[in-house]
Amino acid sequence: MTTNNPSSTSSTWTGMVPVDDTALAVTDTGGTGIPVVFLNGQFATQGYWRRVIADLGTGWRHITYDERARGRKSGRSADYSFEAAVRDVDAVLAARGVDRAVLVGWSYGAVVGAHWASRNPDRTVGAVLVDGAFPHDWLDEAMEQRIRKLFRRMNLFMPLLRPTGLTPRMNATQMAESNIELGRLSRERELGPVLDAITVPVRYVVASGTSLGSKGDEQERIRASLDAVTVRNPNIRVGAKVASNHGAILKKDFAAVATAVREVAALDHEAR
Repeated sequence: MTTNNPSSTSSTWTGMVPVDDTALAVTDTGGTGIPVVFLNGQFATQGYWRRVIADLGTGWRHITYDERARGRKSGRSADYSFEAAVRDVDAVLAARGVDRAVLVGWSYGAVVGAHWASRNPDRTVGAVLVDGAFPHDWLDEAMEQRIRKLFRRMNLFMPLLRPTGLTPRMNATQMAESNIELGRLSRERELGPVLDAITVPVRYVVASGTSLGSKGDEQERIRASLDAVTVRNPNIRVGAKVASNHGAILKKDFAAVATAVREVAALDHEAR
């Protein structure tokens, strides 16, 4: 377990971490506790994690950051690909001198966390994946068209919100393509092997109900794909199925997320 990290800071640090052609706004609470890196939803910001962080308390070292063109400060980039998002995890950890950490990812961030944990088992204490990283073939041609149409409509009002940091500084096409790429990466033949290869403790916190852009019971059908994963890989379990929907889970069920963080950290301690 990573404690008494020699690179730990005694107080909160905020600043910009350069990566590729841009820089990311990062906050590190410091301290000697186990580092926890929070990976945001696709167009969300680090502020979404405040309730989880408060529940965990000061005994942990919390590291949050805004992805490229998200929030008020992170810079624009020529690369908004999924692989860029995975590289950004490396950049933030390297900049803060963290060797091993718990990864906590929501939605898009859950897929980033799954890939990073699969590729870096020696650097991952454990992972908590919050209503994301479900291996399911939800993307087809009709869905691609729905996504592009949705972001074209959203682009009518998003420029008004960008100065607040509530929407990314990406155009409608960039956001749509990012979402479509996520759909391709989430296909069972793509994400299934990534999850099967994970060797560290993983706990899912799964929401109920629908999310923005979903229809009928398609969201629950996507979540059901996790059943086969937990059968194949004993390291992966569902920690909690909560009442809130996808968009509200970090607000209403933050305690379940914090409990899952404690669980995976304890399992790592027992293994050592």
